[in-house]
Amino acid sequence: MRRSARRAPRRVGGPTKRVVVIGAGLSGLSAALHLRGAGHEVTVVESGGIPGGLVRTETIAAADGSAYRFDTGATILTMPRLAVDALAAVGVDPARAAADLDLLPVDPTYVARFADGTQLDVAADRDARIAGIADVFGADTAAGAARLTDWLAELHDIEFDHFIDRNHDAVPDFVRGDMAAATRRLLRHGATRGLTGAIKRFTKDERLQRVYSFQALYAGVPPARAAAIYGVIAHMDIGLGVSYPANGMGRIGEVLADGLIGAGGEIRYATRAVGFSRRGDRIDGVRVTATGNGGRIDDGAVIPADVVVAACGSAALAGIWGESAPDRAIRYSPSAVVAHLAVDEAAAARWPDDHHTIDFGAAWADTFRQIAPRRNGRGEPMRDASVLITRPGKTSPGRFTSGGREAVSVLWPTPNLDAAPRLDWERFGPGYVARSLGELAARGYRGIDGAEVLRVDTPATWAARGYAAGTPFAAAHTVRQTGPLRTGNLDPRAENLVLAGADTVPGVGIPPVLVSGRLAADRITPMPARASATGAADAGH
Repeated sequence: MRRSARRAPRRVGGPTKRVVVIGAGLSGLSAALHLRGAGHEVTVVESGGIPGGLVRTETIAAADGSAYRFDTGATILTMPRLAVDALAAVGVDPARAAADLDLLPVDPTYVARFADGTQLDVAADRDARIAGIADVFGADTAAGAARLTDWLAELHDIEFDHFIDRNHDAVPDFVRGDMAAATRRLLRHGATRGLTGAIKRFTKDERLQRVYSFQALYAGVPPARAAAIYGVIAHMDIGLGVSYPANGMGRIGEVLADGLIGAGGEIRYATRAVGFSRRGDRIDGVRVTATGNGGRIDDGAVIPADVVVAACGSAALAGIWGESAPDRAIRYSPSAVVAHLAVDEAAAARWPDDHHTIDFGAAWADTFRQIAPRRNGRGEPMRDASVLITRPGKTSPGRFTSGGREAVSVLWPTPNLDAAPRLDWERFGPGYVARSLGELAARGYRGIDGAEVLRVDTPATWAARGYAAGTPFAAAHTVRQTGPLRTGNLDPRAENLVLAGADTVPGVGIPPVLVSGRLAADRITPMPARASATGAADAGH
């Protein structure tokens, strides 16, 4: 029986010359760069005043007038080559792009601390990482970790080019053409089993299992309920390495935006999309309200469009359509409370001396039942929280300190507003942060409970910024919201509306949203094949 050929993915028909992109986050900028490189006229409208979306670096003032810089969204950059590829689409030399990003290696990738006092430095180099595991957990556990490393690397090689970095229209696409062999290979690899069970085949140490499975939370799914396919995320940061722009994560959006403008694209800041003008089943313009120093200008102006790329998230897009809320059938990821602190440098000097520290509480499975209950309305904050502590000054010295104090951010995973709708974060949040900082001080971060809290973001503040369910982590990667079952990037409400960003394919995180922009562009015009995005070179070191 002859194997059926894989069909080309569906694309927007009709005129496509003029493209309006809604949102100057990384997905919108990626789409804009790839489309501009293909010869389209591209206008990006952004309601805020800076590019980058959730990937930003902000300056926050302390009570004494001193100012501190914080990464107030994403703090982990993997596979920076994807940003370089987007810039290359408009002719930016890769060496220049890398120089503009000014990437530094983050090594170790993480420090993992456990309630029993164990500490593991998760080194960027494979051999150093395995040797570190041997020192902490023993030779047998290290041998299992080496096999796990190889299994994850192969998983990534199977998944990325065929399942992540490619448009698909329906489940049958996975058994057609070259996808048939890739699908068989993925099944043989055990990628459809549970993530925790897959990792247990290589290591019985529950602490090390956490190190290689907590990344499933990036996809909005507790590790015990995640499919093994999401082990690819662990490989992206542990296997391929983490980089950091010397001037902060916000530099990524700045460089992408500069590249687009330099190539003749347009970005209109302080310009909010408020509706669409339509002709039949097509959108022919985006209605905007622009704000200036003197108030509103161009209220109701229409930017002509042959195609629209909505890279603004499901909640914002629902508002543009005039809907009260996005599809309530979507299940969203857990949220987070993030406190940005000015910490005395002398106190912080006694802590783990690294950029990212993951401090695991003694509890594990119970905590996920609290923040990601199977039924909405039953969530609660972690009683024994595992937290992420971020100190960018450890990788980029001198840029994140002022007056003898250091900028430190602490993230506690929490239920989103759907999971815990009765939790009043405006009243509950300050006390929660104070108690949680006290718990961290008891865990060994002495002085953190006396730090000045400069800003706290909670599910309520994420919701106020337009994120559905009060989470910045978008739609969860549940079984029904994974791969071809996830919200597709061709929106059925109009034949020329394409989606990009974390709510659509391929999903949440910096590598996926950069990919989503390219996939959105591919729905408008075929994107040229690119070299495989796998391999050690992606670490950007």
